[in-house]
Amino acid sequence: GFHPAKGGSIPPGTAINMRYCVYLLLTNSKKKLISYVGSTNNLDNRLKLHNTSKGAKFTKGRKWTLIYNKKYNSRSKALSEEYKLKKDYKLRSKLKLDYIKKNENFYTASI
Repeated sequence: GFHPAKGGSIPPGTAINMRYCVYLLLTNSKKKLISYVGSTNNLDNRLKLHNTSKGAKFTKGRKWTLIYNKKYNSRSKALSEEYKLKKDYKLRSKLKLDYIKKNENFYTASI
């Protein structure tokens, strides 16, 4: 695979990957659904960190499922949307319920 050099300028054509996204994770902890909101410019990497207990303290030791993510062109936009989603429990509940309806086995899967 292609590995960009550490540091230095970004090669042309990679700028599109600098998009930030806001994401919502869900875990089934002792039959209780817990969600976590975050933002990142490298979702795959961030998910790996969360699921290997190297992410945020809050997410350690749990198995997380990505249930929602939305891309933004700037970090500041992503951060303000992340903040909104963190506070918007109605929307978080709706996203959770939508996901569970589509993935009925999620709730019964033991972690």
